[in-house]
Amino acid sequence: MLRHLAGHGGRVLSAQFSRDGSRILTASSDRTARIWDAADGNVLLDLNGHAGQVSSAQFSPNGTCIVTASTDRTARVWNAATGKLLRELTGHGARLSSARYSPDGTRIITASEDFTARLWNLV
Repeated sequence: MLRHLAGHGGRVLSAQFSRDGSRILTASSDRTARIWDAADGNVLLDLNGHAGQVSSAQFSPNGTCIVTASTDRTARVWNAATGKLLRELTGHGARLSSARYSPDGTRIITASEDFTARLWNLV
């Protein structure tokens, strides 16, 4: 084992590397997502604000933003360098299981337990 990324207060539900491999993004049932330094395992940013568990998190294709999906029925877009909330995507009638960027980073698709997926334009 190279690193032990500990510190979430709940189950870690998803994890992924940034495209360049320098950062790791985790989503947790503790209602947060975290960005970690892949080299030393230190926390770089905590993304706080969801009212429910964060079921998934993904870096945008260019690595500048992050999308999180939550059981609070919202997806949120964050600045990956500062952790600032940029946008909240609302409208689903049930918890979200995932949110993903399109390959060009101009759209997000969300999946929900309300039996729908929604497509969101970011431009």
